Amino acid sequence: MTDIRAFNRDAWDRQVQSGKNPWTVPVSSETIARARAGDWSVLLTENIPVPHEWFPPMQGVRILGLACGGGQQGPIFAAAGAEVTIFDNSPAQLARDREVAEREGLMIRTVEGDMRDLSAFADESFDLVFHPVSNLFIHEIRPVWREAARVLRRGGTLLAGFMQPVMYIFDYEELDKGNFVVKHKIPYSDIEVYGEEGLRAEDRPAEFGHSLTDQLAGQTEAGLAIVGLYEDRHTSIVLSQHIPTYMATRAVKL
Repeated sequence: MTDIRAFNRDAWDRQVQSGKNPWTVPVSSETIARARAGDWSVLLTENIPVPHEWFPPMQGVRILGLACGGGQQGPIFAAAGAEVTIFDNSPAQLARDREVAEREGLMIRTVEGDMRDLSAFADESFDLVFHPVSNLFIHEIRPVWREAARVLRRGGTLLAGFMQPVMYIFDYEELDKGNFVVKHKIPYSDIEVYGEEGLRAEDRPAEFGHSLTDQLAGQTEAGLAIVGLYEDRHTSIVLSQHIPTYMATRAVKL
């Protein structure tokens, strides 16, 4: 059995080293200055900013950035006045957050670990959990929802972004040619389709496609009420010309 966490930790560290993945590029000093002045926005998905009404007042709010390294959302939250903890599987991604914090004089706590296990944090430690598109990098997501709910205070909010499962059912090579050939089933696993060696040859993390039952009912069964939802599209994937390929949810702990 592949150790998914170890495989993807190393793959993401290499993504940081290559500098080619936009999700590893820290925010600029100009972005931080605007956030300090109250002008800020963040992404759960690729293009659509999260509505400001989805957030509580930022001053002093306790935020956990779950699988959220890269020096992007966390520093913006800190500059806007929040108390920020960033939890991520990749040491290199966490280093990006520390890099921005040191550069801008921000306070950000960073913790390395598996998104399915938040035992580093006590129950009801946070007011808000911010979980941008990242649960595609783990093969089981219901533990992620249960742990996010556990560390939230009652009335706290989980903001989550994730892939639409339709992303994973097509033959990718044919899709790049504009041909929609259904090849795979959901749940989907890159490990099963490409194998470790194939993924290493492409130098990328393993991805997993999850059902909407696991994505949505998984949240509600963890004790969260979904009160907001929007969809988004990839910029450069043919499929996104026909159907939204991302989803974002706002859920409140009951």
